[in-house]
Amino acid sequence: MKKRIYLDFAATTPVLPEVVKTMEKVLLDDYGNPSSLHEEGRLAKAHVQKGRETIAKAIGAETDEIFFTSGGTEANFLGLTGLARALKRRGNHLITSVIEHSSILGCFQGLESEGFEVTYLPVTAKGILDPEQFKNSIRKETILASFMMANNEIGTIQPLEDLVKTAQSNQIIFHTDAIQAFPHLPLNVKTLGVDAATLSAHKIYGPKGIGALYLKRGTPYKPVFKGGEQERKIRPGTENVAGIVGFAKATEILQNERNKESKRLERLRDRLIHDLCGTIEDCSLNGDPLTRLPNNVNLTFKGVDGESILIHLDLEGIACSMGSACSAGALEPSHVLIALGRTPQEAKSSIRFTLGKYTSEEELEAVKKVIPPFVEQLRSVRLK
Repeated sequence: MKKRIYLDFAATTPVLPEVVKTMEKVLLDDYGNPSSLHEEGRLAKAHVQKGRETIAKAIGAETDEIFFTSGGTEANFLGLTGLARALKRRGNHLITSVIEHSSILGCFQGLESEGFEVTYLPVTAKGILDPEQFKNSIRKETILASFMMANNEIGTIQPLEDLVKTAQSNQIIFHTDAIQAFPHLPLNVKTLGVDAATLSAHKIYGPKGIGALYLKRGTPYKPVFKGGEQERKIRPGTENVAGIVGFAKATEILQNERNKESKRLERLRDRLIHDLCGTIEDCSLNGDPLTRLPNNVNLTFKGVDGESILIHLDLEGIACSMGSACSAGALEPSHVLIALGRTPQEAKSSIRFTLGKYTSEEELEAVKKVIPPFVEQLRSVRLK
């Protein structure tokens, strides 16, 4: 059977064998409930605490500032909802951008139904936020802002340092969705100055179903869930001990390999963009060519149905996507590409390739042989 080529690492990553091995021991041997007082429970609790310490150290946080969740979406929901509700006595105005992940946008829409007002800032044609627009959108009742470090669809990296400084000078609590950035960019929450940040294990070759919320010590917060003491009442429910251990192991490996791997992916990314855009007529890059994640290639093949390309590549043994995995199956064009000024048809003619640890030059050469003739074939059929 022909080996498949996986180019959808932004959607999820395979779990590393070292991570599986670490989780297996916990699942089979150290299976106690961390809330139990007996030896098995104490051992499980020790695993949770060690995992918390590992994640905290990786992002420059204090151990008690890390709260484990069921994933990135829940971390975003808990972070934004709990912060907004706690701050409501000070004001009701929130700020975010139009290209945030659906879990962020959905959360803000929910907060609007609670009486909050939300400003959704636009981005440039290259997908970058303008810090001046953020500054000009602030009101006396602005309490909270949330901007992602890097976009999950087009890979653009935001000017977070400038945005955070503006927030700090206006006493605005700042949250960032760092889920797509953390696998490729160093993150120190103290140096950056954010009050809250979210992470997810399955983007860094860890297991699905486990994420983390960083909350700066002393930041006003109102718990969203009721019914348990776990995670200091911020996320009640029995902890996913094996998931936490896997998350921590994946983080340790990431910290050792990130710089070297990001440079390797950047070279592969640039070559793929150059070769496809140089070979295929009316093929263009979405997002900034330089200020982007090292593994992201989002291309528009004008006049071609993206879904047809996607299906053809899948049949050829190549896995990629048309954007966020959380929006898969949606009939609407990507809200991110529309925000860049793409037409609905152009947005539906776009494909996202995201590279990862197992991506090789040989794999990309195979991809570059398949796509040009198929795009040409689709266009010739459309013109008949």
